Amino acid sequence: MEEDIDRAEEDDAEKELLRDRFRLSTISIAEAQAKQNNLEISQPVMECIGDLVFKFTEHLARDLELFARHAGRKIVNIEDVILSAHRNEHLATSLRSFCHELKGKEPQSERKRKKPSKKEDRGSSSVVDIS
Repeated sequence: MEEDIDRAEEDDAEKELLRDRFRLSTISIAEAQAKQNNLEISQPVMECIGDLVFKFTEHLARDLELFARHAGRKIVNIEDVILSAHRNEHLATSLRSFCHELKGKEPQSERKRKKPSKKEDRGSSSVVDIS
C-alpha cells in the first residue's frame, strides 16, 4: 500500500515537472512568435497559452492511445495521428501529405510489405507485382 502511494507521488512529481517544462517551451515559442510579429503578450496570457497547450496535448495523447488500442495495437502510428485531426480538415490534409512525403523518401527495402489478404490472393492471380 505504501509503495502505491510512493509511486503515485512520483508520478505526480514527474507530471508536474513535464508540465512545467512543456509550459516553458510553449511560452518561449509564443514569445518568439510575438517578437517576430512585433506583438506584445502579457504574462498571464502566456501562462494561459502554456496551460491550454499542455491540456490539449494530454487529450491528444489519450485519443492516440485509444485509437491504437481500438485497432488492436500497442503502438501509435501515423494513421492514429491523422485520425486525431478529423475535425480539422486542413490539418488532416497536411498530415496526409506529410505522411506521403515520408513514405516517398523511405527506401523500398525498408518499407514493410503488407501481406495480401486471402481475398486478394484469390482475386489477384493474374496480377504481378514487380516492385
